[in-house]
Amino acid sequence: MLPAIVIEKLPRLVRAIRLLAQHASADEAAGLADELAGITAMVAEKFTNDRTAEGIQRAQLLAIGGVSLGLEHLVETDDEQGDLDALDVLLDEGAEFVFQQGFRLIRELAALPEDTLVGEFDNDPVYAQRRLKELFVDICTADPGETWSGYERYLGQLKQRQDVQAVVRAAQWLRRHHWEGPVKDPDLNAEGVIALAIVFGIDGSGRIVARTGQKEFERFVQAVRKGKPDFEAGWAALLEHIPAPHRAIVADRIDSYRHSLLLQNIAAKVPLKELFVELENYAGSELDAEYP
Repeated sequence: MLPAIVIEKLPRLVRAIRLLAQHASADEAAGLADELAGITAMVAEKFTNDRTAEGIQRAQLLAIGGVSLGLEHLVETDDEQGDLDALDVLLDEGAEFVFQQGFRLIRELAALPEDTLVGEFDNDPVYAQRRLKELFVDICTADPGETWSGYERYLGQLKQRQDVQAVVRAAQWLRRHHWEGPVKDPDLNAEGVIALAIVFGIDGSGRIVARTGQKEFERFVQAVRKGKPDFEAGWAALLEHIPAPHRAIVADRIDSYRHSLLLQNIAAKVPLKELFVELENYAGSELDAEYP
């Protein structure tokens, strides 16, 4: 079996700097070096210990990655022409501009939710700053002599967090349109909210349920067992009330829950208290347990 071919992909800044001798003047090269030194000093002051050699070294790696991230965002191609374009951007716009572009990507990424469990602490400034720093270090640490995959990891995390954000926004919309009035709890289990809406949607009423208690759930199950509604018709009525940006999320979860044991047991003769315990597996903290 032949060994896998490893393709070296150095940070974009390093690849652009390698072209300086052939494509830039001595003054342009000196100016770029001064800018990069200034960026490194700034990063050392804000993100590492600028009083130690180790801190300066870490800052240098972060500066390389931060500028490279900005270049990857600004340059369209990943070939030698792209490296030339990157050099042009550095010389025309300046390394500080490019670094700010890269850091903006990190800042916007850090503002997106990591998962569908959102707590009040997520909006805490201290926590937000720590999360920003951790992302910056994780994505932008770039050794000038080694392959760097920071931009690919950034794109992967961006896609993942945008998907999470779509789920969170769908749950927030459901909460605002809860049939008894908006649910304003700062803690949010987005998947739990959507699960509740889907479960209660089987009755065909079209009402949106984003929070429930045990007694209400038991009354609901009794009504379903008595009326035997068409679950699919109920979900169709629910989806009609949900705006297009959130409909696909709810429809996807309906597909996931359609043959779930919970829905099968609602239509069967499983004891109500057992059903509520089972519902907790789907809705979690979105349930108000009124009695044991």
